[in-house]
Amino acid sequence: MRTDFTKPEEILADRKWYIVDAADLVLGRVATNVARILQGKHKPNYATHQDVGDFVVVINADKVRLTGNKASQKTYFRHSGYPGGGKVIPFLRMKSRKPEYIIEHAVRLMLPKNALGRKMFKKLKVYAGDQHPHHAQHPEPIKF
Repeated sequence: MRTDFTKPEEILADRKWYIVDAADLVLGRVATNVARILQGKHKPNYATHQDVGDFVVVINADKVRLTGNKASQKTYFRHSGYPGGGKVIPFLRMKSRKPEYIIEHAVRLMLPKNALGRKMFKKLKVYAGDQHPHHAQHPEPIKF
């Protein structure tokens, strides 16, 4: 059997734009499906060593929800690099300050941890409200 390799020109010509409305959707479900599209796992020419994924625009990031008690228990940790420089930010405070970060963080952790994963992550566009500047790309709505 011969292995078919997709050429970079074919990958660029085949890229699509999708739009996801995250209003009243569960964070983990949205993140897994968005990560799958960014990687290109929904395409027949998927290869682990190539970025064959599509662009994804997520709107209404401020309306995403969590199940159970996670909304009051989930935290985000960051560190300044100095001794004692750790900060813990609760989910509800992060949702009010930077709602885009919630989806970006969840999706980033589901992508590969290498240069290819960073390239895939650049194709994700997240917006808190229902307005976005990508109308010229004619994104197709996608339901999960």
